[in-house]
Amino acid sequence: MRIQGKMFMWLSVFILAMAIVYGLWSKEPAGTTALFLAFGLAIMIGFYLGFTAKRVDVGAQDNKEADVADDAGELGFFSPHSWQPLSLGIGGAFAFLAVAVGWWLLFFSLPLIMIGLWGWVFEYYRGENRTQ
Repeated sequence: MRIQGKMFMWLSVFILAMAIVYGLWSKEPAGTTALFLAFGLAIMIGFYLGFTAKRVDVGAQDNKEADVADDAGELGFFSPHSWQPLSLGIGGAFAFLAVAVGWWLLFFSLPLIMIGLWGWVFEYYRGENRTQ
């Protein structure tokens, strides 16, 4: 994680330099603002990764003597099947279509989005962990 933090910090320095050069050369405010915002995002990610690297154990990616297999293992739990992304996708499509066609489509998209979010959050919240 420490290496990634340094990479983002160097990336932020490069983006800042390019933002300054672009701003002075083109005098175009939209692109200059976008580059300065990209600089801010890169520095936030770099700071977070560097800050977190000091508080967690050294990972295999920080060890120069490590093999690829040293970082292998379980990455997390991923749902094998879920219908909730379909509901979110259809609701999101209707919401974006509402911008082009008419705002009345939001009345159809918001319930689909809410049902999808509710279902996805509480998909595995059943059984003994459920509160009364």
